[in-house]
Amino acid sequence: MFALIALVAVTAIWGWTFLIVKVAIARMPVMDFLALRFTVATIVMVAIRPTILRRISRRQLWRGAILGALLGLAYVTQTYGLRSTSAAVSGFITGMAVVFTPIVSWLLLRNVISLKTWLAVVLACAGLALLSLHGWAFGTGELLTLGCALFLAFHITGLGKWSSQHESYGLALIQIATVAVMSLVAAAPGGFTLPPDAEVWGIIGITAVLATSVAFLVQTWAQSLISPTHAAVILTMEPVFAGIFAVVIGGEHLTPRIIGGAVCVLAAMFLIQLKFRQRGR
Repeated sequence: MFALIALVAVTAIWGWTFLIVKVAIARMPVMDFLALRFTVATIVMVAIRPTILRRISRRQLWRGAILGALLGLAYVTQTYGLRSTSAAVSGFITGMAVVFTPIVSWLLLRNVISLKTWLAVVLACAGLALLSLHGWAFGTGELLTLGCALFLAFHITGLGKWSSQHESYGLALIQIATVAVMSLVAAAPGGFTLPPDAEVWGIIGITAVLATSVAFLVQTWAQSLISPTHAAVILTMEPVFAGIFAVVIGGEHLTPRIIGGAVCVLAAMFLIQLKFRQRGR
């Protein structure tokens, strides 16, 4: 139960950062922002627990690097996809990870997917569509974002398989460091741009510590206790929280479409939680 609450809290953090990240990437290149965010996050995690570097095994290093590469590819494909597609359509296609995850989990791990779980997946997808989709066109941007959703599905599945076999802090650190390296490599060809003002530096600090170091540590730990499919459904709460913060902080209007989408996602979470508690009993 506590793992589910913690993972929901992570989606709330990521939903809130939609507002502040939008401010930052309007003032500096996206890949430079990501490189700084994940590099700072890596430095902070090492500074907090420097002894963790001596406790990382070779197997943990390779597995963390694989998971980090999948996460990094998801960020890169999503970012480049946003060049030629709207943020709304990108958000919905990225959320399709909730559909891909049970399929990937079944193909790789032979996990049985129940009818109740599939119903939760359908409800979550319907909610994502209502929250994010305002028109449809399929081109290069949409194809890249679909690749992002697939990479996320593999990441969630792999994290569900390996997180219980390794110490959470070390595994999260390796993933974040891998994304930092990938982002730095992607940003290097165009030259590296530092944040232009104190506000953007503050946003980098918030996203690096709270939305990266803390969030991925919690996700890594939580997925050692719940299945990949359940985690994927819970992570669909991210656009719900993004909508809530957009209304409360950003001043956007609360429409019936947003309410309907939120209800569908919450219903999906209720089904997953019901199954989780029944299995616990």
